[in-house]
Amino acid sequence: MNKETSIKLFEQKQIRTSWNEEEEKWYFSIVDVVGVLSESIDPQAYWRKLKQRLKEEGNETVTNCHGLKMLAADGKMRLTDVADTEQLFRLIQSIPSPKAEPFKMWIAKAARERVDEIEDPEIGIDRIMETYLRKGYSKEWINQRLKSIEIRKELTDEWENRGVQKGQEFAILTDDITQAWSGFTTKKYKEHKSLKKENLRDNMTNLELVLNMLAEATTTEISKEIKPKTFFENREIAKQGGTIAGNTRKEIEEKTGKKVISSLNAKQLEQKKQNDALNESDKKGEL
Repeated sequence: MNKETSIKLFEQKQIRTSWNEEEEKWYFSIVDVVGVLSESIDPQAYWRKLKQRLKEEGNETVTNCHGLKMLAADGKMRLTDVADTEQLFRLIQSIPSPKAEPFKMWIAKAARERVDEIEDPEIGIDRIMETYLRKGYSKEWINQRLKSIEIRKELTDEWENRGVQKGQEFAILTDDITQAWSGFTTKKYKEHKSLKKENLRDNMTNLELVLNMLAEATTTEISKEIKPKTFFENREIAKQGGTIAGNTRKEIEEKTGKKVISSLNAKQLEQKKQNDALNESDKKGEL
């Protein structure tokens, strides 16, 4: 198994997975998940019948599922039906089994919470705070992260006002900003921190986050003044905003003699903080 494929354990049973680097998605072997949740003695047959029934019902999830070669029990790579996370949740809802029920309840709860957040955005902010606190982030970092969300929203609103399309065009402009200030595209930056699906900003140090905020806020202000009319002009402004923050990064590195861009992700940063605290405590004990 390489870093693109792995076998995950679910209640001591194996779920084969595959990571798509280009799409930044995990794909899961459907027959493995069906086997665990249905407890069928013949998961392949169970999946064939379920697949046929869902197709007859016009279920688009089944239509959109595709096959990947995965390591089979006989040690050979064989074509297997796979699903991404969204497709998998939809399929789980169609499995009548006590083991599937907790997943169905979780999906329903998540959907209800999302509706609540649409009706009252403040609820969403409170949930974000709770989630970050549970993950071990400091309140200071969380407040900064929430500010970065606000700045990002102002930037994307400005892009929409200038006719930039969500999706690929947003991603291209984000890459332009990120590369101009950090020296990395978003994809390379995540690779530098050994990330896959995780949010890049959630894995930034305070200084990285501040510089990213500066780059995005500067891009927004320049765009408001210049009022670009084409995507090319938006790209030029994105690079300008990122470059201003990039120059700040270089000045900081020159003054401190340290690289601003860290290869550590959130878990590693937390571990480093704990180790530093222990070392500091040990030093005080020696005095």
